[in-house]
Amino acid sequence: MSKSLLLYTAPTPNGHKVSIMLEELKLAYGSNVIDYDVEKINISTNRQKEPWFIALNPNGRIPVLVDREHKPEPFSVFESAAILLYLVRKYDTKGTFSFPAGSDDESVMLQWIFFAHGGVGPMQGQAHHFRNYAPEDVPYGKKRYTDETARLYNVLNIRLEGREYLAGPGKGKYSVADLNVLPWYVNHLTLAVMFSCIVCRILSHPHAGIETLDAFPNTKAWVERLIARPGVQAGRQVP
Repeated sequence: MSKSLLLYTAPTPNGHKVSIMLEELKLAYGSNVIDYDVEKINISTNRQKEPWFIALNPNGRIPVLVDREHKPEPFSVFESAAILLYLVRKYDTKGTFSFPAGSDDESVMLQWIFFAHGGVGPMQGQAHHFRNYAPEDVPYGKKRYTDETARLYNVLNIRLEGREYLAGPGKGKYSVADLNVLPWYVNHLTLAVMFSCIVCRILSHPHAGIETLDAFPNTKAWVERLIARPGVQAGRQVP
């Protein structure tokens, strides 16, 4: 029997954001409240560019979530951060991973989501490209994007000084703000040891020109704290 949600995904940071969120929600609320099927997309064959997938996401990227129970017809959501917000607004009824709508804490959470979505992923991706895949050596490109990736790592490090999580009062509360950016840093801390796919190997920190997270101790401690969570561990095994 089909489950209420269908996730089209691949073992990449953006894919893992959503599977971690789904697993965290399952642990918090039970599989009788939220559960999902998974269809793995082999992005190396450009399956995500086929017409059936473009109908779900015109941008031709994973992940895509289909809510099969949505009425009057199934509803698809693309862009990883948008999927996370859709899930917490529908299923996180106790605010375990989010904050009250319209509150300052929610605003802070959204700020860090957008910081990650518009900064960490795109800039790190450019560093990977210029350092490993550009058809010609472009020293300016390599330096610019490696330096910017390091700067963004330090932004997180500054925010986490005296804090355990990105959003929330005091030391903060684990929320969508954290798990939205975590997979990028998890891959850098653990290299390819915990991932078997080529895509995840190239997301390891040497490919972005950052050898370790030792220069960012608050960020490193944050990563270690989060990857100990059962929901994070389970989500990283999907697909």
